[in-house]
Amino acid sequence: MKSLLEAIRPTTILEPAKLRDSLGLDLVVVSETFQHTGSFKFRAAYNVVLNRPEDEFIGVSSGNFGQALALACRMLGRKCTIVMPHNSAKVKVDAVLAYGAEADLINVNEVSRVERLEQLGQQRSDAYMASAFDDRLVIEGNSTLGDELLDLGLDAIIVPIGGGGLISGTVESFERAGKDIDIIGAEPLIANDAARSLKAGKIIPNEREPQTIADGTRTLSVGDQTFPVMQRGVKDVIEVTEENIATGLRMYFSLANLKCEPTGALSLGAVLQEPERFRGKRVAIVVSGGNVDADVYARLLSTH
Repeated sequence: MKSLLEAIRPTTILEPAKLRDSLGLDLVVVSETFQHTGSFKFRAAYNVVLNRPEDEFIGVSSGNFGQALALACRMLGRKCTIVMPHNSAKVKVDAVLAYGAEADLINVNEVSRVERLEQLGQQRSDAYMASAFDDRLVIEGNSTLGDELLDLGLDAIIVPIGGGGLISGTVESFERAGKDIDIIGAEPLIANDAARSLKAGKIIPNEREPQTIADGTRTLSVGDQTFPVMQRGVKDVIEVTEENIATGLRMYFSLANLKCEPTGALSLGAVLQEPERFRGKRVAIVVSGGNVDADVYARLLSTH
């Protein structure tokens, strides 16, 4: 049995000249696209399964956490079921199945992920209900990414926000190290519950699951455990248009030779949203994952 640090792959740090020159900014690309299962979620999922005694795990995921939990369970000899929206990216559903887990597909317009999770929890009371973000073990696992960025001489880090697990882990990593840095969230404008919640000082959920192209952020709200961490450590949240998310994805392809999913392009999209804000600063932009259906990716690349 491997420890968390033995199991994860180190993140990939890039300083692509064409991208930096194009924007005139000192950007450091932090890519989790080469992590196990193609996203940062493996850090969290492995930490959860490693530290829980249950034999079965049930998770809710649009895909990336589902894949990660499925692989972690396979590696550590546990059973796994993933509740997923019926319109999840096919590549993500296929991966969950390939890792040996059950994919429980639901129509989120008829039953919410939370409701389905409660149903399964009643049927399988001995299983662990694994949140993709609202779990101390998730936050702690994600903090290992921040640990890898401590010595890059950064002024700011921009992190995609769905449920807040990754940005919370980043905050806690820099807090532990006693390093003061601007940690900024990047969130789709049409799925801006984190921005609205931080401004209001309380969690304000989306009324329904937002259909942003950044499918990894289609959450109803940030978590009860992630929100207090965000309140104390997130300087701001930039609300990114769908157009800038897609433009960021294309720029990674053409200027950094990097394939990413739309959610992974959020941080660069935030830079495109407010470029002058980052002039003269050394800024890390986190690419959270690279799992995207080929047809979706091709369409986004060809749309201008």
